[in-house]
Amino acid sequence: MQPSGRQTDVALATGVSGGISAPPGVVLRGAAVKRKVNAGDVAFKNLTLLFAFLVFSLVFVMGYEMFQGSRLSIAKFGWSFITGTTWDAMQQDFGALPFIYGTIVSSLIALVLAVPLGLGVAVFLAELAPRWLAEPLSFLVELLAAIPSITYGLWGMFVMVPWLRSSVDPFLIKRLGFIPIFKGAPYGFGMLAAGLILAIMVLPIITSISRDVLRAVPNLQREAAFALGATRWETTKIILSTAKSGILGATLLGLGRAVGETMAVTLVIGNRPEISTSLLNPSYSMASVLANEFAEATSDVYVGALIEIALLLFVVTIILNALARLIVWGVTRKFAST
Repeated sequence: MQPSGRQTDVALATGVSGGISAPPGVVLRGAAVKRKVNAGDVAFKNLTLLFAFLVFSLVFVMGYEMFQGSRLSIAKFGWSFITGTTWDAMQQDFGALPFIYGTIVSSLIALVLAVPLGLGVAVFLAELAPRWLAEPLSFLVELLAAIPSITYGLWGMFVMVPWLRSSVDPFLIKRLGFIPIFKGAPYGFGMLAAGLILAIMVLPIITSISRDVLRAVPNLQREAAFALGATRWETTKIILSTAKSGILGATLLGLGRAVGETMAVTLVIGNRPEISTSLLNPSYSMASVLANEFAEATSDVYVGALIEIALLLFVVTIILNALARLIVWGVTRKFAST
């Protein structure tokens, strides 16, 4: 008499076979059901693990090589390299503070402009827009991220900079010239131009990730808010409050992109190594000085100073992206478990 399916399930679960043979590949051990290990699965797992470690170790190899290449600069200047303001290749005197200042200020300008706009677009796409409109708009926003940075830079140099020089800068100087950040001459090239071009470039990142985070918020929260009589605006505020950590992660990812951007900024920032309170004056960034001067570096100390700037930029970018990824991962994991 053949055992019933119920008897088979009970025997497999309890480990008491009762004359019933286990299926091929299954070994009964007490209360556990254990499958035989397949050699192909083990080999595939170890191979993919090796690939993952290769990518992970590449980061450390890059950091080590840049540290080795900058040892002359580190030994000669020490911490004064970060706080120094002089960049004189003839005298072999190098300080990176103007480049650090230009990178930070231009990136902050980009965030101030891009975060409100990107968050507004994300709220519209995730909460308000009908599906037939949200999908093509999402595609168009993400399409901005596919445009090469050199294209942005050329557009900025030939279109945006003349517009700033003829219209925006004179208006700011005339109306707000009493504020130190808007004093100066209408060059067109400068910190403001770099901030504007970076804002356009980081907008797709902030918008896309913020939209995904908002969509990850469970619909139960929206339904509960509407059931309690909340308006659309009040419900949106609740959703934004829930997703604020993920939005912060999106902002940090945008900041990481802005800090490391090279060609677009190089073409519009003016490339002058000085610290100025005015956003209208030309400045310099860490990525721009690497692109402009590495081919002209003739001495070992000069090359080491440039590699040390690259090392600083590398460390800052890694930290920002790691923090952003951890925040976004934590938020999406929390929503997925609810």
